[in-house]
Amino acid sequence: MKTLKSLQHQMTALMMAAMVSATFAGTAHAAQLSGDARSSIPKDVQQIIVVDYKVMQSSPAAMQLKDRVLPPELKRLESALKTSGLKVDQDADTLAFAAFRSGTDKNGNAGTRILGVAQGQFDTSAIMAHFAKDKTKPTVYRQNSIYPMGSAGMSVAFLNQTTMIFGDRDAVKAALDARDGLQPNFLQNSEMMNDMAQVDSRPVWSLLDQNGTQTMMKGVLGDASQLADYDTVKARFKNARYTMDFANGVKFEMDVVTSDTITAATAATLMKGVALMKKTGGSPLEKSAVSDTQIDSNAGTLTVSYSSSDTEFAGLLTSPLFQQVVVK
Repeated sequence: MKTLKSLQHQMTALMMAAMVSATFAGTAHAAQLSGDARSSIPKDVQQIIVVDYKVMQSSPAAMQLKDRVLPPELKRLESALKTSGLKVDQDADTLAFAAFRSGTDKNGNAGTRILGVAQGQFDTSAIMAHFAKDKTKPTVYRQNSIYPMGSAGMSVAFLNQTTMIFGDRDAVKAALDARDGLQPNFLQNSEMMNDMAQVDSRPVWSLLDQNGTQTMMKGVLGDASQLADYDTVKARFKNARYTMDFANGVKFEMDVVTSDTITAATAATLMKGVALMKKTGGSPLEKSAVSDTQIDSNAGTLTVSYSSSDTEFAGLLTSPLFQQVVVK
């Protein structure tokens, strides 16, 4: 199991990779989760990222960049899919990664696992024939079959012909417990379900719970998070959501929900200070990007929005500022 901090870095990097891939594709899609997919995700989600996988596959340059920045944990998941004979590149429409709480580790730290969910039209009969040819035998878990994927220690289970779940075996078992009603699932997470309705019309979106939001904001604020005011602000972050849209250039929006208007205003002030420092020390391209970023607060919510042309954003990807965001 991974700690929240290390997983947060991985999930953030995955999102950046997905955003980059979709940006190069330059077309708008929606990444929506089916009822089967939602029911297979355990309730206690710290962060979920959902991407339109067809968009990601549409540009060789984008895929090369994704391969460079994709963190090891998620690279192992994707690699296991590609080498398992499941033809995910051809058949998957939507790909989701959820980091969820899973007890504690041997040191007493909160444990977190990552579950992958793929949606599409999967030729399950051909996949079963592939497993039979390779003499791949499943582990029977109640009425479910869990198949090993290659030598990376990953497993996969099919909920039906349109939805499969993958990850380490314990993550897959937890997902099946959630789907089978033995444990609470994502459909019972009313807060995130409400937030999801606001974002899942976008090709890339992400939701974070309170702990995930606190960790993300600490990374965003950098040295400003060491200020005395931040400890007061941190405890009042409730949740956050990101979206990306590519219909006309690149549009990024983030909402951080806080407990009150003062907290949101204080967080906005701290973030504006960070942006000012970036603006004074960055390259002309980075300064322009900061200038194009709007930071505000509204009724207890910190809002951040950024927009640019595809060309401007592509140039930003090679800048030190982008590397600071992606490489942790």
